[in-house]
Formats: sequence, structure tokens, C-alpha cells
Amino acid sequence: MVDERPVKAVDGEQGELFPDASLPDELVGYRGPAACQIAGITYRQLDYWARTQLVAPSIRTAHGSGSQRLYSFKDILALKIVKRLLDTGVSLQNIRVAVDHLRARGMNDLAKVTLVSDGTTVYECTSAEEIVDLLQGGQGVFGIAVKVPMAEISGTIHEFPAERADGGQVESVVSDELSQRRNARRTG
Repeated sequence: MVDERPVKAVDGEQGELFPDASLPDELVGYRGPAACQIAGITYRQLDYWARTQLVAPSIRTAHGSGSQRLYSFKDILALKIVKRLLDTGVSLQNIRVAVDHLRARGMNDLAKVTLVSDGTTVYECTSAEEIVDLLQGGQGVFGIAVKVPMAEISGTIHEFPAERADGGQVESVVSDELSQRRNARRTG
């Protein structure tokens, strides 16, 4: 039997990445294979990150053989950010520190954050005047704007099947003109 309740953080476990309600319905989620495709990661990475609590599914965790994890929009955004940081050469240990810092931020603030890294250290840049060293050290830097992967996910996430943890119907999203043309081309 699968536990359908949203996952609550326990001491030492992952808390909510974005505690405010400015994003899509928290009960709408995506299974592991869709989350992998959207975030651009392998299923092996997804599974490891969930088991080690780097990015755990906030809607539904796997409980035994045959159960399915369910990842929210926020979870998939976190997966994409972790992937980008890994691609720049940042260690998983340092990524954990950065992700923990991001969990403390609200979603409205997060869209204005640029993560900057030299491959070792991760910085948070919220304005041209302010860069905060998330790991206490570092030198030359480059940036990953959180808004960019957020926009990428928002543009593609609707192409994947979603389900509600409470068994209800997922409301279809009104797509833009470009999405409508793509869907028309696919269906004939």
C-alpha cells in the first residue's frame, strides 16, 4: 500500500525548498521518469539524491517495491539546479550546503537569485552589489540564474503526465500559442 499523504520533514531530513504557496498546486506531481527528463538527470541520480535526502520528493516518497515517488514543480526545480551545479564541478557536499540555504528562501525571492560558482564555492547573488559566499571561501566566479531553469521547467513540464496525490483530477493548464501549435503538430 502506498502512503498518499504529503511528506513531512523530520529532524535531519529535507524540509521544504520553497515554503510559500506561489507555485502550482502542491498535490500535483510527476513520477520519477518524467522528473528525470524534465530536470535532465538520470534515474540513478534521482534515486541516489532521494535516498540521501539531497532532493527528496515532497509529494510522495517510495515505500517498498512497486511504489512510485511523486515530485512537485519545486522538487524538479531543485533537481535542475543541483544538476547545473554538478555540471560546473561543485561537489555534492557543497551542493548540499547551497540547497539547504535555498530551502530557507521564499519562491518570490528565489526567482531573483543567481547562484554563482567557481566550481568549488557557491555564492548567492541577489543584486549587482551583493554576492554572498554560501560556503565561506572562493575566488573567480560564474553564474547560474535560477530563473532560467525555472522558465525551462515551466515551459516543458506540462508535456508530461501529472497526477494528484489525493486522487483528484489535475486541471489542464491553458497553454500558449506555441505550445498549442506543437501539440497540433504532434497529434496530426
